[in-house]
Amino acid sequence: MTQRKTPKLYQKHILIIGGSSGLGYAVAELSLESSAKVTISSSSPKRIETAVSKLKEAFPDAEVNGHACDLSGEDVESHIVELFEKVGKVDHVVFTAGDALASMKISEIDLKKIQTAGQIRFFAPLLVAKHAAKYLSPGPESSIILTTGTVGDHPIPDWSVIAGYAAGLHGMTRNLAVDLKPIRVNCVSPGAVETELWDNMQKTAKETMMNQIAAKVPTGRIGRPEDGK
Repeated sequence: MTQRKTPKLYQKHILIIGGSSGLGYAVAELSLESSAKVTISSSSPKRIETAVSKLKEAFPDAEVNGHACDLSGEDVESHIVELFEKVGKVDHVVFTAGDALASMKISEIDLKKIQTAGQIRFFAPLLVAKHAAKYLSPGPESSIILTTGTVGDHPIPDWSVIAGYAAGLHGMTRNLAVDLKPIRVNCVSPGAVETELWDNMQKTAKETMMNQIAAKVPTGRIGRPEDGK
């Protein structure tokens, strides 16, 4: 009889920054299905409370915790430090946090808008990697996983600012893998996935974009967070 293997994530501690909704929440579910310990984080204490409650209801015997961490302000680094102090040792860090998509015409761009657009999508993951290195179990069994968008490879009108950060995250990831070795650092570009990030778009514009993307992809529809399961 073949001996049943222990799940790879069994009792591993996974911190998911952006884990209260969308892709991050799906990662939390998948991790708990593999018997991992999960801590989720987002900017909203209420969303954290709701997400943790739902996860505990679905996985009554699992160890699930949540801590709010606001990545949007100038004191972002101190908030990241506080988060890791609360969470403690981890085996994997997954960064899926995002904010409203900062599409804008070239004529509307200024330095402040450029900086704001990169706060959560570029500056925050770099600072997370800096401090995660102190809390991750040493060795190649530990990892940091970042997420970015396909706009870095496939241009979209009025998305020059976002595209710059999306492409830049690939370079950041490759260099972090060298700087943090032997900890593994990877970047995932899942393509268009229907999550709450799109909710700020005008309804007609959102539907038009979703239909255009769906017509181009092999599945014939936009991705869903649960597709990774």
